[in-house]
Amino acid sequence: MKVSEPLIEVKQSFQQPIEKVWKALTDVNEMRQWFFENISAFEPTVGFKTQFTVESEDRKFPHLWEITEVIPFKKIVYNWKYEGYKGNSFVTFQLSEVDNQTQLCLTTKVTEDFPDTIPEFKRDSCIAGWNYFIKTSLVNFFNN
Repeated sequence: MKVSEPLIEVKQSFQQPIEKVWKALTDVNEMRQWFFENISAFEPTVGFKTQFTVESEDRKFPHLWEITEVIPFKKIVYNWKYEGYKGNSFVTFQLSEVDNQTQLCLTTKVTEDFPDTIPEFKRDSCIAGWNYFIKTSLVNFFNN
């Protein structure tokens, strides 16, 4: 993922009230069910920091998140980076009501290039990951 590449954007509508989608995005117990099961802690509060490690093949990716903006039931922004790797990004989850549905628009903005030698940091991998989390995992979470 590079600064020079366009924002990554994933949109999904849910037949759920905005409060329920917000809870899925911000309650650690719900996040563990559709996002990362090993999120150690989470609070939708500016300045809150958390970290947890995800393993992929023989690599470990220590996720470092810091919440930089919160507008309850509308928007939450994380600074997202990985300990031990170059690269920096901001992930925004934005909610709105459209035709009695909740619309989620997720964007990832890269502010420092990630190493292109690591497959998980390539743009296509990021797009595939967000599509999985939002369009498959979160959708399934609400359908169960």
